[in-house]
Amino acid sequence: MSTAASGRWTTSKQLNSVLSSFIQVLSNRRSAQVPLEVKPAKPVKEPLYQGAPPPAFSEAMESCPKADIKQLLNEENLYLTTEEGEQGDLPVLILSMKESRESKRPAIVFLHSTNKCKEWVRPLLEAYASRGYIAVAVDSRYHGERAKTRTTYEDALVSSWKRGDTMPFIFDTVWDLLKLADYLTARDDIDHSKIGITGESLGGMHAWFAAFLDTRYSVVVPIIGIQGFRWAIDNDQWQARVDSIRSVFEEARIDLGKGVIDKEVVEKVWDRIAPGLAREFDSNYTVPLIAPRPLLILNGAEDPRCPMAGLDVTISKTGKAYEEANCSDNFKVIAEAGIGHQMTSSMVKEASNWFDKHLKP
Repeated sequence: MSTAASGRWTTSKQLNSVLSSFIQVLSNRRSAQVPLEVKPAKPVKEPLYQGAPPPAFSEAMESCPKADIKQLLNEENLYLTTEEGEQGDLPVLILSMKESRESKRPAIVFLHSTNKCKEWVRPLLEAYASRGYIAVAVDSRYHGERAKTRTTYEDALVSSWKRGDTMPFIFDTVWDLLKLADYLTARDDIDHSKIGITGESLGGMHAWFAAFLDTRYSVVVPIIGIQGFRWAIDNDQWQARVDSIRSVFEEARIDLGKGVIDKEVVEKVWDRIAPGLAREFDSNYTVPLIAPRPLLILNGAEDPRCPMAGLDVTISKTGKAYEEANCSDNFKVIAEAGIGHQMTSSMVKEASNWFDKHLKP
C-alpha cells in the first residue's frame, strides 16, 4: 500500500470511528424518535433574549453585502419535530426571494450566539436572500421560542450537570441540525449539493460540529467558535469560556465541595454536559474531518474564549488533511489582529466572499 493510500485509509478509519462514537453519544440522551414533521408557525414579534443587558444594535449583523431588493422577500416560519418532548420542536425561519431564475438555489444556515435567537440574525438572512440564497436560521436548544424565561438556557445547563440526561451545550442542537439537513435536502427549491453553514460563537461551535458530522453541509464558516477545550484545561486558559456560562460551573463547584472553580471542576462539567468535548471530540480530532469541504475559520487573534495558541495542533492537522485531499485552497484561517471574542464586519464580509466563491455558480 502506498503512503498516500495508507494515509487515506487511516483518515477514513479515524473518521468512521469518531463519527460512530459521536453518534452514540448523541443517541444516548435522545428522547423517543419520531418521524420528521413540518408544522406551520407564526412570525415572532417580540423575540426573547436571555441574559442581561439585552443585546444592542450590531454593526456586524448589518454589514453583509446586500443587493437591492427589487422583489419582495418570501418568509417562512415553521417547526420541525426532531424528537419527542418539550425541546423537540425546532423553530425555523427561512427567507428567500419570491421570484428566481434558478429552479434550485444554494442555501446557507446561520446560527446565533448564546442568549440570542434566530431573529437576531435576520439582517444576515435578508442580505443573503437578496443575493439569491435561501437563508435559514433556527433557535438552538433553550433559546428563542424554546425558552420561557431569561434564564432558561442557564437553568438547562445546571439541570444537565445535576441529571445528566440532556446536552444543552452544543450537542443537542447538533442533533437538530442533522434533522434540519434532512428537511433542506427534501426541498425541491434547494441545490442539495450547495448548503453552507455558519454561526457566531456558540453558533460557530454548532456549525463546526454539524459539519464534522454531516457532509450535507458542504461549505463551512465557524465564526469565533473554534477552540481547543483540552488545551484550555491543560494550559489554565479556561476562565473566559467558563465565565460565559458560569452558573453551571458554580453549581458543580458546590457539589464537588470546592472553594473555587478549578480545572478539575471544568473538566468534570464538560464530561457531564458534553461528553468527549475535551477529549475525543475536541477540535484537533473533529475539525480535520471536515476536509475536503471548503472550511474558513474566523477568530479574533486576542480571543480569550478561543485562544489561537490552543489551535496550533488543530490548524496543523486540518491543513495536512486538506493537503492529502489535494485541495489546500479549500482551507483558510483568519485570526483578526487586535480582536477578542467579537464577530466583526470584516469577518462577515470574509464569510460572504467564501460562500460566494464556493456556492455560487
